[in-house]
Amino acid sequence: MRQPLLLASTSPFRQSLLQKLGLPFTTAKPDTDETPLPGEQAQQLVTRLAQSKAMACAGEHSEHLIVGSDQVCVIDGAIIGKPHTVENACRQLKAASGKTITFYTGLCLHNAKTGESEVICEPFHVHFRQLTDTEIRHYVEREQPLNCAGSFMCEGLGIALFERLEGRDPNTLVGLPLIALREMLAKQGISVL
Repeated sequence: MRQPLLLASTSPFRQSLLQKLGLPFTTAKPDTDETPLPGEQAQQLVTRLAQSKAMACAGEHSEHLIVGSDQVCVIDGAIIGKPHTVENACRQLKAASGKTITFYTGLCLHNAKTGESEVICEPFHVHFRQLTDTEIRHYVEREQPLNCAGSFMCEGLGIALFERLEGRDPNTLVGLPLIALREMLAKQGISVL
């Protein structure tokens, strides 16, 4: 019998991505403090939080393979969170205009049965075209990306903001690196095909 799979997230975006692999899974909300530690770099932050999220669900799901993931956006060396307001979203997009920004996504697969974890950080680079203030305002009003780090949704109209995307797996940009996750699952004896 296959070890059950749990996604340590209530994000509809991550759930939709994990469904692509065609494996049955359940979800749980991890109780995790996402505050960065003093001096913590983006890559350290996302790998720590991905593992923390997976471990936070291990007590109640001791037979599961648990997927934890976390993502941050970095513009000019600064970690950028979710904007939450239209004004902040416009400010973030103005800061990204004409630049390359990097998303770091931490991914952890924790085997609650054995206590073993595999953790990686997957980068993804977004090359923004030069945006006008009017384009930024229209985009934010139309798509309302207020709960998205970086203030855009690449799976929607956000694609119109870019010159190009660069990375191993486009799913990474949405928040769950499926190529890496498939590799991790294979090491645990789970095939998606």
